[in-house]
Amino acid sequence: MKLAEKMKEMGSMTPAVKKILANYEGMSSATAGNLARILMHGKLGGTGKLVILPVDQGFEHGPARSFGKNPAAYDPHYHYQLAIDAGLSAYAAPLGFLEAGMDTFAGKIPTILKTNSSNSLAPKACAPNQAVTGSVKEALRLGCAAIGFTIYPGSADCFDMMEEIRAMTEEAKAAGLAVVIWSYPRGADISKDGETAIDVTAYAAHMAALMGAHIIKVKPPTAHIEQAEAKKVYESEKIDVSSATARFRHITQACFAGRRIVVFSGGNAKGKDDLLAEARAIRDGGGNGSIIGRNTFQRPRAEALELLENMIKVYKGEM
Repeated sequence: MKLAEKMKEMGSMTPAVKKILANYEGMSSATAGNLARILMHGKLGGTGKLVILPVDQGFEHGPARSFGKNPAAYDPHYHYQLAIDAGLSAYAAPLGFLEAGMDTFAGKIPTILKTNSSNSLAPKACAPNQAVTGSVKEALRLGCAAIGFTIYPGSADCFDMMEEIRAMTEEAKAAGLAVVIWSYPRGADISKDGETAIDVTAYAAHMAALMGAHIIKVKPPTAHIEQAEAKKVYESEKIDVSSATARFRHITQACFAGRRIVVFSGGNAKGKDDLLAEARAIRDGGGNGSIIGRNTFQRPRAEALELLENMIKVYKGEM
């Protein structure tokens, strides 16, 4: 479908959402519709900003480390309801968690099937990798708007992961689904500080854009520069990475000069004030929002709802 025809079908979209969707040339009307489902949903619907709840930590860290602080969160329904009551843009989780609430919560919030996962029981000697644990077919059966997939740029297994998501992206787009790529650099030649270095994070975000992601998820970058050759350019061209806002602006620039949606993870436990300050920097740097899991569902429900409400206010420019 030509872009003009696609835009005609988006009559109910806000100008902000139409502007974002227009950046995705060649996208089918079905995929545009699913991306719009996310962009138009919840309290931030129509603003071009997003707050998404991801709950794949049970795979990554185990149930006790993920849910022991708030035992109600062992129940998949808890997360659906939290995302709905908070007025979030979407809810992302692995197959089992989504399947456990697919009938009860059908149509109440856009969902994203996380189609690969790691686990902390894997031998430390293994190169960073994830097993494929979901499929496009399952995402369609669950009524999802998108699939999600993690790649580890820098891992000895990174090329296999990229080939897996290339094939899955082709299938997802043919089926009318949107694609979200978690791009987390790690590997033997990347230091711990390098995993969130500004140059490495920008590189990872750019790779996800090059691979055809509609939504790119990366970690908040630090001012550290990992690569010697990249450091020369940052210094010679005086690329500003001195503040959080400047760093988020640079990551957005790496995502095709802002033509691709980029959201940032909440990461390890932070105080509420720190999380809201980070959201302000994302907003002011032109990022599209936050995808925040443990920093919400590990808090008591009322506290999590208050935090999410304030984060939404930040992205609306009200705080």
